[in-house]
Amino acid sequence: MDPHLLRTYVTVARLASFSAAARALGYTQSAVSQQVAALEQDLGAPLLTRRPVAPTRAGERLLEHAGPLLLRLQAARADIAALVGAPDGGLTLAAAPTALTPRVLRALPPTGVTLRVLPRADVPEAVATGAADLGLVDGLAAPNDPLRLADVAPLTARGAGQEPVCVLLPAAHPLAHRAGLRLADLADARWLDAPGAGLPLDHLRTATGSTGFRPALRYEGTDLQALTALAAAGHGLALVPRSAVRDTGGLAAVPLTAPRVVHRTELLYAGAPRGAAADFAARVDVTRS
Repeated sequence: MDPHLLRTYVTVARLASFSAAARALGYTQSAVSQQVAALEQDLGAPLLTRRPVAPTRAGERLLEHAGPLLLRLQAARADIAALVGAPDGGLTLAAAPTALTPRVLRALPPTGVTLRVLPRADVPEAVATGAADLGLVDGLAAPNDPLRLADVAPLTARGAGQEPVCVLLPAAHPLAHRAGLRLADLADARWLDAPGAGLPLDHLRTATGSTGFRPALRYEGTDLQALTALAAAGHGLALVPRSAVRDTGGLAAVPLTAPRVVHRTELLYAGAPRGAAADFAARVDVTRS
C-alpha cells in the first residue's frame, strides 16, 4: 500500500472535501481524485462516497489502520534521522503536567531545554515522531508496576519515580478532615474530568473496577493551578500526585488509602538517547539509581 496514497485518502476523509484536501496537500483536485481512485483500485473496494464526501464502511475500517500506519512511518523516519545525525546539544522534553515532579525538575539541565507540556496521550507520539527527544508520561499503577502505554512506535519506557496520590476537595467538604479516603467510596461523587491536567477518570475506573466516577465538569486544559482552583470552588473532586499539591488555600488534599496505588512517572525515548538527552535520562531513570 503506497503511503502517499494513504495519506491523501486520510486527508480527504478528514476534510470531507477533495478540493480542501488538494489545497492542504498542495496538489490539484484532479491529482487527489486520481490518488484516491488508485488506492481504491489497489484495495478492490470503494473507500469514499463522492456526494457527499464520506467514508464507506471499508473506508472507515481503513481509517482505523491508517493513523497507526502513518505514525509508524513518521516514527521510522525520525528514528533513522536521529541515529545518523549529530546531537544538537539541547534537550526537547515533552511531558504531561503531573509528570513534572520535583525530582524531574531538579534533573533538567541549566540551559538548552525546550519543555513542551502536552496532554499525556500526546507525549508518546511526540517522542516517536522526533518532535521531542524524550517524553515523560504518568498514571496510576500498583507500586513498582509499569504503566500500560499505547503501542505507537518502538519506544523504551523506564521508571522515573513514584509517589502517593491525594484526593482534592474543597476545605469545607464533609470528607476534608479525614486522615485517608477509599477510592471506591467516592465513585458516585462529583468529579472533575481533566485528562490533560489531573489523573484521568478512566484510570480511576480501572483501579476500582467500577463504572462510576462520572464527571460534573470537563476541563480540557493542562494547567494544574486551574484544576486545583476548580476543585477548591466545589466543581468536583480530582486525583493528583502528592507533589502537585502546593497551595492548599480553600482546598484539602486527603491521601488515598485504598486501593494501593501510586502515581508513577515513566521516561520514554526512541533509540539510545545522546548528548543532553542521555544525561537527563541517566539522572531521572530510577532503574539506574
